Parts: sequence; structure tokens; C-alpha cells
Amino acid sequence: MKKICVVLAIAAASSLMAADGAEIFKSKCFSCHGDKASKSALNKSQIIAGWDAAKIVASVTGYKNGEGGPMKGVMKPIASGLSDDDLKAVAATIASYK
Repeated sequence: MKKICVVLAIAAASSLMAADGAEIFKSKCFSCHGDKASKSALNKSQIIAGWDAAKIVASVTGYKNGEGGPMKGVMKPIASGLSDDDLKAVAATIASYK
């Protein structure tokens, strides 16, 4: 019984620490990409609403690596601050915006 309680406690703590894609989007992406990723960031980027999660992860990973389009100067510091779990969570959130 003790083992079951420990496993449940660990699972509960892990879910509390899971990345919240909507919160990450709100704090790091919303100001440029707009509500539900529906605007062109600074009138220079593509509208990212509707992109699939894999495309978002690939794009942001490129920015993390110093690659990317006209927004790489703005995006590199933002992208570099995202853990892999944060990136997956925010990518799933953006992909859900249609």
C-alpha cells in the first residue's frame, strides 16, 4: 500500500510540474503573435495558427540554433529560454489554434 501511495504522489507532483502550453504562449508568444497565434509577428512572420506541432518544434528549434528567417534576432532569446518540454507544450497549444 505504501508503494502505491508513493507512486501516486510522484505522479501527482509530476503533473503539477508539467509545462502549460497556454501559459507559455501567453507569457512568451502572445505579444507578437496575437490571440490564438492569428497575426503576423511584427508584420514580418508567417501566421502560425494551424501549423502542426512538429513544424512549430522544428521552427523554434531552428531559432534556438541561431537559424531561421527574418525574426531570428527576436526569436533566438525567446526560443533559447524554452526547455524541450516547454517547447512541446507550447507547440501543442499553437497547433490547437485553427
